[in-house]
Amino acid sequence: MRIIIFANGNLPNLAKARTLIRPDDFILCADGGTRHAIALGLTPNIVLGDLDSISDEERIKMKESGVEVIQYSADKNETDLELAINHALTLNPDEILILAALGGRMDQTLANIALLSNLQLATFNIKLVDGVEELFFCRDQAKVEGRSGDIVSLIPWQGEVTGVFTENLRWHLHHETLYPDKTRGISNEMTAEVATVSIKSGLLLITHITGY
Repeated sequence: MRIIIFANGNLPNLAKARTLIRPDDFILCADGGTRHAIALGLTPNIVLGDLDSISDEERIKMKESGVEVIQYSADKNETDLELAINHALTLNPDEILILAALGGRMDQTLANIALLSNLQLATFNIKLVDGVEELFFCRDQAKVEGRSGDIVSLIPWQGEVTGVFTENLRWHLHHETLYPDKTRGISNEMTAEVATVSIKSGLLLITHITGY
């Protein structure tokens, strides 16, 4: 099963976001992310959160559509997206794509990226995507699928990353170390439709600009 989680951030291009959705996807909306599902003509399977960002019109639409709504207290320690991810994990998905988790408030964007660094997610295929960019972590090896010329950046997270080896990127890294206070890994370019990255130790954030 593949789960699509809609967060309450920005979707810069609805048409490109729509290309990410499959007919059999399980749709989970984190509070205000419901608006994106509605804009794409989708009926969520579940809406959850403290529901402070959902309009009355959206509430009525969810009720009429028979959508399962899980409401949490506003006095909570987690963001609605963190609650949505935790719920998604209970469904044992093969893959999780999180849409609209980028843009808008910088604190929310950084927190959303940080959520993916949770060791509990290490065995899951989970990404932040919006049709224009995708972000995910590499703990051992990773594959980036796109087009020649796409921008790929490699960002050390929580400390230095050693043994970085890349294939099909314009500036090849050959078992090198990337440091969190240096910009060595920013703005590389794909030279084929698939690029690969492997590391020896650390946690590496991969960002891929898939189109404008």
